[in-house]
Amino acid sequence: MNILETISVQCPSCGEVMELQVDCEEGNQEITEECPVCDRPLTILISISDNGVSSFDIVAD
Repeated sequence: MNILETISVQCPSCGEVMELQVDCEEGNQEITEECPVCDRPLTILISISDNGVSSFDIVAD
């Protein structure tokens, strides 16, 4: 498993695609990022398995 993985996240408000680095050693994570285009906060819920990022969900605040 790679320690760092890159995921592509699409803002549900404006459609902008962002790439995020995820440290898989930290286990399941909740990350809050601000969209660089529309400035809306996004919460990304990331599930980590033995093979790295297994899934993620995006919640617009």
